[in-house]
Amino acid sequence: MDERTSAASGNSRPSSTDRREILRAGAALTLGALVGGAGAVRAADASPLDAKLLPGFKVEKVKTSGATLHAVKGGSGPPLLLIHGAPLTHLSWFKVAPELAKSYTVIAADLRGYGDSSKPEDGENHANYSKRAMAQDQVDLMKHYGFDRFAVVGHDRGGRVAHRLALDHPQAVTRAAVLDIVPTHYLYTHVTGAFINAYFHWFQYVRAAPAPEDILNANPAQFGRGPPELREEYARIYRDPAAVHGMCEDYRASAGIDLTYDEADLKAGKKVACPLYTLWASDGAMGRMYDVLGIWKDYASNVQGAGITGGHNLQEGNPAGVLEKLLPFLKG
Repeated sequence: MDERTSAASGNSRPSSTDRREILRAGAALTLGALVGGAGAVRAADASPLDAKLLPGFKVEKVKTSGATLHAVKGGSGPPLLLIHGAPLTHLSWFKVAPELAKSYTVIAADLRGYGDSSKPEDGENHANYSKRAMAQDQVDLMKHYGFDRFAVVGHDRGGRVAHRLALDHPQAVTRAAVLDIVPTHYLYTHVTGAFINAYFHWFQYVRAAPAPEDILNANPAQFGRGPPELREEYARIYRDPAAVHGMCEDYRASAGIDLTYDEADLKAGKKVACPLYTLWASDGAMGRMYDVLGIWKDYASNVQGAGITGGHNLQEGNPAGVLEKLLPFLKG
């Protein structure tokens, strides 16, 4: 599974699972206020997989203005933020993050609603899962580590967060790269049969809860895909119904409130101002269906890009190719 969303979203009441998650998050935040200070909620237990796949990275729970993120930090040098896609976690960067950490201070976290980060209440019109809310999490995360300005690389849903981050916080983002996406607004205003067939989940996940969640919860093992090192991890995450709901809320927000924000920016003529690099899978749906570089030129002022093989999850499927393209761009 990769990208996920569609049109027409309805508000949904938090389920009992959501309420339990809110109580758990509240308890964690209370503990953080007692022992961790403003940013660090508590010292995270370094999971065996974090330690194995991201050796030398520090694991931490970081409180933002709206969530608590499971985060890792490693390396030294200029700050670089990595944002994962769906249905993945920060560990999807394990094949490239250690190499990037040789030149950069690399920070990555599970998005709100994903992985071992908290799952906030939906909010009105799914606002708590908007890319604006997720982008604010990333700004708060980087400030926690002492960085007001940084480069960002986002894959899949994380690329959509990176796009919103560059629009809402131009003073913070020095450079941005997006992996295997075109803008959400473009996709929803250019719906084709090919798009529907390739990204059917975009149209499934935005249905009102709990219909999509019920389907996904019936078979959590379906998420056990990707590199062998991560199959059980992804399956573990989605055995938690709150994680399934969080992912669906991400898609519901994209089909509703995110489009409202996008349309306002387009009406105002607002584009990504920092240098933007778009990297797409030439052997994937994006590369086959769209002029990826050409489309991004309508949404950003300074765009470069290239297509490489490796499938949608490029950082897992072709890490050497990703590094070959990203490192020169990040260095400027």
